[in-house]
Formats: sequence, structure tokens, C-alpha cells
Amino acid sequence: MLENIISPIELHKFTVTELEQLAAEIRQMILSTVSKTGGHLAPSLGTVELTLALFSVFDLEHDKLVWDVGHQAYTHKILTNRREKFRTLRTLGGISGFPKRSESKYDAFGVGHASTSISAALGLLIASELGGEHRNVIAVIGDGALTGGESFEALNHAGQLKKNLIVILNDNEMSIDKNVGALSEYLSQIRLTPRYRQAKKDFETFVKRIPIPSISDRILHTANSIKYGVKSAISAGGIFEALGFVYIGPVDGHDIKAMQETFTRVRELNEPVLVHVHTVKGKGYAPAEESPDKFHGVGRFDIESGELEKKMSPPTYTSIFSRAVIDCAKVDEKIVAITAAMPSGTGLKTFSEMFPERFFDVGIAEEHALTLAAGMAAGGLHPIVALYSTFAQRGYDQLLHDICLQNLPLTLCLDRAGLVGEDGPTHHGVFDLSYLRPMPNMSVLAPKDENELRQMIFAAVKREAPIAIRYPRGAGVGATVLKKPAPLPWGRSELISKFRGEADAAVFAVGSMVEKSLKAAEILKYERIYVNVVNVRFVKPLDREMIIEQAKAARILVTVEENVLSGGFGSAVAEVLTDENLPKKLLRLGIADRFVEHGARSELLKLCGLSPEAIAQSIRENIPPKKDI
Repeated sequence: MLENIISPIELHKFTVTELEQLAAEIRQMILSTVSKTGGHLAPSLGTVELTLALFSVFDLEHDKLVWDVGHQAYTHKILTNRREKFRTLRTLGGISGFPKRSESKYDAFGVGHASTSISAALGLLIASELGGEHRNVIAVIGDGALTGGESFEALNHAGQLKKNLIVILNDNEMSIDKNVGALSEYLSQIRLTPRYRQAKKDFETFVKRIPIPSISDRILHTANSIKYGVKSAISAGGIFEALGFVYIGPVDGHDIKAMQETFTRVRELNEPVLVHVHTVKGKGYAPAEESPDKFHGVGRFDIESGELEKKMSPPTYTSIFSRAVIDCAKVDEKIVAITAAMPSGTGLKTFSEMFPERFFDVGIAEEHALTLAAGMAAGGLHPIVALYSTFAQRGYDQLLHDICLQNLPLTLCLDRAGLVGEDGPTHHGVFDLSYLRPMPNMSVLAPKDENELRQMIFAAVKREAPIAIRYPRGAGVGATVLKKPAPLPWGRSELISKFRGEADAAVFAVGSMVEKSLKAAEILKYERIYVNVVNVRFVKPLDREMIIEQAKAARILVTVEENVLSGGFGSAVAEVLTDENLPKKLLRLGIADRFVEHGARSELLKLCGLSPEAIAQSIRENIPPKKDI
């Protein structure tokens, strides 16, 4: 059936039985593809029927559908002319793992970070109205993304404007009591009937005609109080109705017929509506249903056994961070840990089990996480805030205003810094050096290996100032990790490879680029091009002495960073050379002024000129010819 679908509008002709058969085909395609490419399996398996119901009711040639985050949009991609390309999911040159406007006209809005769909959908709806067009605009948001403050800001605004926005709350986490659920579904159907809505309007009109305003107002107030009191006792929708939305649900997110009936009636309402849909994460694949967190975002796996593909490799930076924070917390009771819906991803899960009263998961609310940490620091604690680099961007103002301005003692640990691979531009952490470096009072550190990460964490928790430590995704380089780290010379870089005479180049490598730069130096040594390699360690405070020293010891300076070149470490070195009036050639290697696509990290490093071979080639091309004596 799937092979014969040319346009999503064709689904309007399908029977419920045919749609259920199609759902089985789509699940098999998702499983088959993701087992080979990796991806967000459990969320997309949970929204197959929901997507089919939406596509079979709404006219997506005209109506607009916005997915929040995009983890759950694989069925959407398959049904919108990307079935043949789906096998290229998340591979270099293939289709993205998230909705992307440049990829399809059916991708109404590009996503990748949480809690944005309602704002974007409301904007699309307003744009349509101002353009003289009438269309349905639907936002699909998960219950996790609903913990983000932006989603409630958008709900509040949409309710105020009284626009006919349709929000689908895809609830795949909360368990719903059967009795309450059944009653809520019954009440939902009543609220959807025209007679109920007309009766409600007739009652309000009748009461308002009472000539004594104080009495009519009192009757309406009492009626509303009773209505909301009863509704709050039996339904989860009170908060949404208070924000100006008609609340419908919960509806079984795997019952296509029930959703079709609901969506058909909802699209006729001329006011904001929130439809609460309950789905099962990982639906149809037992291993994913049993372990939805494990299969939320996965690498390659065996479909039959559900076993993930394992590779022999050194411990990950995340696991080293986890052990270091626990060891620090054992001896310092002032240490607390905070994350934003990422206890497993950031490595704080074990900490939460060992120190439950000192662990705080705030949900998808990075701004709150950082100001919460600032308050804790002001109260005498030392918070360790663990976020993915790409998500820390959402708390820029809190970092600058609430933390740095007050110079509060706090350690910000940025996991997944640099190029993260298959998740692509929405998840690459390549901007943190540039936005953290200008912040007064902030120190910015980047370890060259696992042992240095542990060393930095032990040093950071003892300092009375804000400190950010950024480190890459995945396995370390295999360094020996010392239980008792050596003291870290604060603000000092490390010369780890030195040529005895005048070097052809001095390479200042930041964090993950140290290993790559050492390999590049080895390549060049066989060509009699001699390179000094400096482990920067501190992007801020900057080791100006080392920069000046190497400017005098080498023919050119080279900076290598897994960060955008604009405002990054290379810019800091250029500032020093200018300030000191040193006429030295500077070659800056890093991420160019563009968004980097998705693909394997090794492929992306090569694409950006940051593989050992590419670094060696850039140095080779920029060494000035030696003057004849």
C-alpha cells in the first residue's frame, strides 16, 4: 500500500482498516531503517496512527502541520514524498532526522529544539489570516516539550487572541486512570457536539440579559466556578481552558477511527482547541515499549533481539563526568546537580540515585535551570549544571545576567560540544566558545582527554566563580584517568609537543582538537615540517604568555577549534597579536560561517577541515617558503 501513495491527500480515501494496514507497513519501514542508521525510534513508533489520522482528515496541501522537536515525525516524512529517501535518514547527504523546510513543502516549520511548535503554528496562522487565507494550522507537542516555558507563553497568547489554532498534546508518558479517562472522553464528545456549545452560549446570553448586572455577573461567576471545579476534579483540561482553549481528551492515540471523528469535529470550531492524545512510546516493537528511554534515540541495533550494536571503546566523556561529580559530592555536601530533562544523557542518573535530595531535573526549562542554580549559589551551595551545549544556548540571558553579573560560584558542564554527528545543525554544539568568551567573570575550559576533564571538574568546584567546561560527545581518547587528579595550573596552557629549533608552526588546539593536531604534526614531521602543539585548556582566562612565546618561537601560529570561527578561540589569539603589535601570520581553523549538515562525526570533521589530514594540509599550504641564506 505504501508504495502506491503519491500524495498525502490520497489518505482521505482510505478506510480505517486500510489505514491500520498502512500503519503496520510504516512501522516495519521505520524499524528496518533506524536499525541501520540509528535515530529517534520510540517517539516515531508511537505516532504512526496519530499521523495517519491527521493526514486523513486535514488537507495538508493547504493546511499546515508543525511538529515539536521533530523526534516523532518519521511517519510524516515517509508519507510526504520521502519514502525512497528514507533509507538515507541522518546520513551525509541524506534526509534530516527532523522536519526541515528546505526538504519538503509539507515541512511547515523546521525544528529540533523543544517547546517551539505552538509559537510557530500561531505565527503561521496569523500570517495566513493577514494574507486573506483560511486554513487549519495544527501543532503537535509532546508532554515533555510542554514543560518548556515557551509553550505556555504561546498557549497564553493563542488563548488571548481566540484564533482557531489546533494543538495536539501527544502524551506518551503520563498514565491515565481508566475510569477518569473514560469519563473525560465522554465529556469530550459532549463538549464537541454543536448542541452543547450552543446551549452554553444560549445560557450565557440569557443570564447577561438580566437587567441587574450584579446578579447576572454573580450567576455567571458561580456557574463558571462550579464548571471549573467539577472539571478539575475529573479532567486534566482545567489549566488549558483557563488559558482560553477548548480541552478535548484524552483520546486513544492508536485508535484511528476515534481520532478521525475528533479531528473532523475539531476543525470546524472557530476557537483555540487542545486535543489530548494518549500514545504508547515505542508502540508495536516490544523492546522499545519496554524500554522507551533506551530506544528514544538509538544507534544501530538488531531488530530480532533488540540489542544495540556495541563497539569496544574507551569510556565516554559523559561517564567520566558522572564519576567525577559523584566523587566530588561525596566529600562536599554543598555540591548539588541540575539538569533539564537529561539525567541519563548528561550522566547524572547515578548521581540522582545516590543523592536524590541534591539532584534536580527541571524538565525542558534551561532558563529556569540556570537561574535556579544562581539562587542556589547565592544561598551558599555549589551547583553543577549539566546541559547539552546546543540547549544551553536557550539560557544565554540567565548565564550573563543572573550568574556572571553576580559572579556566582557555579560549574556549567556542556556535554555534546562540537559536532555531534547525525542529529545535525540543531544539535551541533559549535557556538558555546563564542557566546561564553565575552561574558565577564566566566572561565571557559576544554579538556584534551578524559583525565583532564576529571581534573577540571575537581578544580572548578573549589573556585568561587562561574566556570564552563565543554567536552565532546562519545568516547574519550583512552587516557589513564587518575583517581586523585593533579592540581590544575589555573589559566595556563600546556606545551605538549615541541621542536628543538624554530618551529614551522605553533598549533594551539582546543579540547577535542588536541589529539587531531598531534596526529597532524606527526604527518608533517615526515615531510620535515616541524610543529609545536599547545593544549589550550583555558579559552578564558587566556594564556597570553604562551601565545606571545610561541609567536616568537614559530614561523606561523595556527588555532584549531571545534567551534565557529566567528568570536571563537582563534579570534582571541588574533586580539592578543593585535594588542601586542606582533606581526605574525595567524591561520584559524574551525567551523566556517554556515550551518553544518548531519552525518557521521568523522565525515563532518573532514568536511570542515578538522581531520588530522585536513589540518596538516592547511598548515602545509600556509607555511611561507624559507628564505635562501
